Amino acid sequence: MKNILLCTDGSSFAENVYKYGAWFALKFGCHINVLFVTDIRSQQVASTGNLSGTIGLGSAENLLHELVNLEHQKAKLNNQRARLILQNAAAILKAEGVTDVQLTNKTGFLVDCFDEFEKDADLIVLGKRGEGAEFASGHLGANIDRIVRSSTKPCLVTPQEFKPISRLLVAYDGSATGNNILQFLAAYPVFTDLEIHLLTVAKTGKLETATQTQHQGQLYLQTVGYEPVCSVLEGDPETVITNYISQADISFLLMGAYGHSRIRHLVIGSTTAQLLRSTKIPVLLFR
Repeated sequence: MKNILLCTDGSSFAENVYKYGAWFALKFGCHINVLFVTDIRSQQVASTGNLSGTIGLGSAENLLHELVNLEHQKAKLNNQRARLILQNAAAILKAEGVTDVQLTNKTGFLVDCFDEFEKDADLIVLGKRGEGAEFASGHLGANIDRIVRSSTKPCLVTPQEFKPISRLLVAYDGSATGNNILQFLAAYPVFTDLEIHLLTVAKTGKLETATQTQHQGQLYLQTVGYEPVCSVLEGDPETVITNYISQADISFLLMGAYGHSRIRHLVIGSTTAQLLRSTKIPVLLFR
């Protein structure tokens, strides 16, 4: 892992996006590109249309002139805001010990310019809510689903509060995505100093099958140097995983972004979305 793309909007979630990004950068010796996209709508002003017949030609020209000045002022303020947000990001990352940082500001929409920056990144980091966090605390940010759905890279979704990472939970189901998670752990042995938990959730009446599935995952992790704490539990995946996180004091969750639904390419899985809403730990999502 060489490059981390850290997406920020300067909201209350942003500071801990930086801290979790710093944790990964220090673990892996990564370069961080902090991306702030100025919403193009914030620079638009109301159009006069053709008002000359209503308020007179001279008045319309004066109004148009004022609107042009207003647009310039808004653009200037947006540039200042972007500079302050990125400077704050750089200061926090530096305080965390990260110095290999690039600061990038674009104007437009994050989802539209995301591909341009994602192609060079090995990991995407973003907060699970953004500027409207205080007004929609039970919802995910507007960009989460679209970015996770469009990205081919692992996406780290961070909570509002930073906590040191000590216990890592892998929600393992034996799928291709689940095996990608195990291969990720094998490729990056920096996680060997953490307590690794491997959890497989069994459907009703499928406990034996789930046990066999998890045993395969356990053997794989053991062959690459991990000694996971293994559990197979029956029940609703969201409930089981949420309870396990609480009871085992898990501080970091790795899981697949999608289930097996035919619409998995349209929206992130329902279990994934619910866990992102309810958990207060970072979640690393894989496709």
